[in-house]
Amino acid sequence: MEGTVKITAAEVNKLRQATGAGMMDCKKALVEAEGDFDKAIEVLRKKGQKVAEKRADRDSSEGAAVAKVNDDNTVGVTIVLGCETDFVGKNENFVALANQLAELALTVDSKEALLAAEIDGMTVADKLTEQTGVIGEKLDITAFERLEAPYVGQYVHINKIGALVGLSAKVDNADVLVKDVAMQVASMGATTLSYKDFDPAFIASETEARIAVIEKDNEELARLGKTLKNVPKFISMAQLTDEALAQAEEDAKAQLKAEGKPEQIWDKILPGKMERFISDNTTLDQEQCLLDQNFIKDEKINVAKYVESYGDVTITDFKRVTVG
Repeated sequence: MEGTVKITAAEVNKLRQATGAGMMDCKKALVEAEGDFDKAIEVLRKKGQKVAEKRADRDSSEGAAVAKVNDDNTVGVTIVLGCETDFVGKNENFVALANQLAELALTVDSKEALLAAEIDGMTVADKLTEQTGVIGEKLDITAFERLEAPYVGQYVHINKIGALVGLSAKVDNADVLVKDVAMQVASMGATTLSYKDFDPAFIASETEARIAVIEKDNEELARLGKTLKNVPKFISMAQLTDEALAQAEEDAKAQLKAEGKPEQIWDKILPGKMERFISDNTTLDQEQCLLDQNFIKDEKINVAKYVESYGDVTITDFKRVTVG
């Protein structure tokens, strides 16, 4: 067949530019299609379908995370284009495709809509199938998050973690604020905005589980003759009622009295003891609640305090995606 249809290097290169397939694959496709460019694309697509079917049960556990925000900073998206190996995930063309898909994602509101959107004259789903044939690995959109707010910012950590943060208003230096908080989201992995979002049943079960772990650790520490860990009564600010805080203060005063501290200096010591009590008894919040986490750039304050320093603005929501 190759003898009847002359395939030029220019035609091969044109198909390669259009599909990203290798030179030999493009030449074979053009030969099979008898020089018809559109048919050659279909040949490559069918090859991709066959490869995709063979690799359907593979895990797309590697890839690239990308985040994009629209021109007026009111909509943000972050996606993960998944593949099978880190080698492909770092490939320049693969990362470029991930960025192209993220830009397209700004125009839709779900992963399903993104897969159905058009790119290069085909759906995104078909494009991923085509590129599966080109690359030889299963490709998939493994994560998709979208966020709308009066001001949205993003941060991506080495193409592995994407984060979006929404602000209630565009304030002075909003770009700095939103990037700092997005970095916090990426690095510390909060699961919710505030302790107020927790279900009481979840807090109760977590309290029981965490205390059990500490008590078990203390058994081993006691056996080794080491200092025991403090066993908290609580793990979230949601549990620190007025009554609980009042009791903690009474306990602190009793301790000061037992230590022989003069009562006239208690007022200077109590604030520090109460601050320590709250810190020791809100470990769940510090781990999972964005606003209650220690701010990564200044651990003397939490994220809520950092946001307050920018004036009349709040965090409305955040999103996070990770590769794998």
